[in-house]
This record gives sequence, C-alpha cells and structure tokens, in this order.
Amino acid sequence: MTELRTARLALHRPAPADVEAILAIHADPLACAHNPADALATLAEAEGLYRRWDAHWRRHDYGYWVLRRYHEAGPIGFCGLKAMRLHGRPVRNLFYRLAPAAWGQGLATEAVAAVLDQARAQGADPPVIARVRPANLASHRVAAAAGLRRAPHLDTGGPDGPDQIYQLPT
Repeated sequence: MTELRTARLALHRPAPADVEAILAIHADPLACAHNPADALATLAEAEGLYRRWDAHWRRHDYGYWVLRRYHEAGPIGFCGLKAMRLHGRPVRNLFYRLAPAAWGQGLATEAVAAVLDQARAQGADPPVIARVRPANLASHRVAAAAGLRRAPHLDTGGPDGPDQIYQLPT
C-alpha cells in the first residue's frame, strides 16, 4: 500500500522529494521540543533519515507516512509505525510529529487512526505501543484518543529521558 486517506489527509510513503520537509519539521525546535535527540540540522541528516525510513518500509512493508492536507502543496508531518524492541520483545512503535502550524486541529489523531486501522488489518503481532514523554500532554491526548491505554509496567528510559508507554489493546 502506498497511500492512506482520511477525511482531511493523504498519507503517502516517503519519497526523495520529501527530504526538505523532513528537514524543515525536524529542525523546528517546537516540533522536537519533547524529543530533542530527533532534531536535525542539515540536509544530509534529513537524507539519512529518509534512507532509514525507506529501508524500514522495504524490510517490513510498513513504516512512517508523510502527511498532507488535500489541496495543499507541502507535507505537514509524519505518522507511522517502526519495528523495534521494548524490554526484549518486538513491538511496533507509533510515531507522530506534525509541524507546529498544524497543531490543535485534530490532524495527528486523524492520521493515527488511519495508521492504527492499517495495523489492525495486518494483525495483532507485534503489539503496537507509543512512547510518550511525560510532559508532552498533547501526545498523551492523541494516544488516548486513538484507543491506546497507559501501560505503566512497560515505562522505560529513552534517549531524552523517561518514556511513558501506551499500548493498543488486542
């Protein structure tokens, strides 16, 4: 699948043409305020991130999507799943990051719903989790609105400090 659609968004697999948007959003201090380890400073870093995202898609047949509003030119953010390990077991980590200009409009929740619908269609294994920084209240709201539930027994440390874990019920 190369595209998902929602009421207001088109989600597509990242392409080389998205590298500048990857840089713009990941270089925005507000967009990465809760996860400064994700911040990018150069086009070369954005190209590297795109290559990692593309390799993940080729390996797992899922990954991060680029979000666009219909009839608007540029991407407004990213949302998707990444294969990783949590406490030694495989999981699919839910990621969402939008440009600050797109915040507060329910677009992250809309994109997450589409990604989770696709994940459910692919099956329950590995489970879907979301790692949320304690102070990122908007991200907590998005995870809860999407039906993920807090799983404090899975909380762990991340590159930027403690991660509170949400899990999609199976």
